[in-house]
Order: sequence, then C-alpha cells, then structure tokens
Amino acid sequence: MRKFSGWIILIIVLVIIDQAMKIWVKTNMLTGQQLSVIGDWFYLYFVENPGAAFGLAIDQPWFKPALTILRIFIITFIVLFFIRFQRYNRCPTGIKICFSLIMAGAIGNIIDSMFYGVLFNESYPNLAEFLPEQGYAPLLYGKVVDMFYFPIIQTSYPSWVPFLGGKYFEFFRPIFNFSDSYITISMLILIIFYRKWYKKINLRRTIVEQ
Repeated sequence: MRKFSGWIILIIVLVIIDQAMKIWVKTNMLTGQQLSVIGDWFYLYFVENPGAAFGLAIDQPWFKPALTILRIFIITFIVLFFIRFQRYNRCPTGIKICFSLIMAGAIGNIIDSMFYGVLFNESYPNLAEFLPEQGYAPLLYGKVVDMFYFPIIQTSYPSWVPFLGGKYFEFFRPIFNFSDSYITISMLILIIFYRKWYKKINLRRTIVEQ
C-alpha cells in the first residue's frame, strides 16, 4: 500500500482542484454567464452538460446512469491496470502520472454526475445554493459543470470554400473542465510517447510465458 501512497495523494489533489473550481463556478456564476480571463480568447463560461466530456450527450433517460456506471468501470479497470504495471520496476513515471490523471478525471466527473443534482439547486435565474432543501435532480442524474472556453480563432470560412464559404468558424469551440483536460492530455501522452514501451512489455511477457 505504501508504494501507492504518493499516487493516491496526487489523485486526491487533482480531484480537489477539479471540484473546487466547479463548486466556485456553480455558486458564483449563472448558467450561460461568461467572464473574460485573457482578452477574447480565454473565458470562464459556465455551462452544465448532462453527458460526457466536452458536452457530448444522448437525449435518453438511460444515458446518465449508464455513463456513470461506465466511468466507474473505467476507474476499476485503471486501478487493476496500474497494479499490474507496478510489478514492473522500470515502469516510467510518466505512465504512472497519466494513469493518475485519468483516474482523477473520471472520479471528478463521476462526483458531478452522481451527487450534484442533490447537492445543488438550479443555477438560473438565481445563483445555486449548496445543500438546498431540494436539489435539481435525483441521484445519478446530476449535470457536469464545465467552464473553460478558448475561442482562440473566430472568423468566417473564405467564400471559395465549397459548402462552408462565408459561414462562421471558431477554434476551439468545446467548453470543458479540469477533469476533461486530465483525461485528454494523459491519453494523448500515452498514445504519442508510450506505445513502444507497452509493446515492449507485452513482448517481454510473451517471451517469459514461452
């Protein structure tokens, strides 16, 4: 257990950062309100989404509980995967950090989905209250709080572009939170920098088994 203590602390810290930001936004901003952080390309823009990362969702009553269960399954899988990798003393620190980030991101959004509906009331037309007499949704039906918005490029497609000419174009449109960024950044790092390492581990295991 001692060998995991540092990573457990890292996960707890990351979840606290994520939840602290979400609670501040939830209790200090109205839905749809935005605050400029850096000029016209970085805003705090408060939105709540009932679905997955970056606002993705399916308009079906079963989607929210199914998504929460899926996230719990992912966390369980990551924990088992992490324990397995701990057997390899040369497991790169970068991989351990990525696993911690993924786990923290999944936990952060699970907290929103499971508990925010009963911990808060609606964020419009008034500011939300923490622990109100009645929340805005049952357990497992909470909305994920998103707030980071980077409309770095706001322009229109050139007139000569087929089908899109003259239409509005914006980069980067999705609004996200710390949990989303934990998962996205760590997955990109694993895919780009650690594919060869994992293949080498699999090859080593195959040789040993033979």
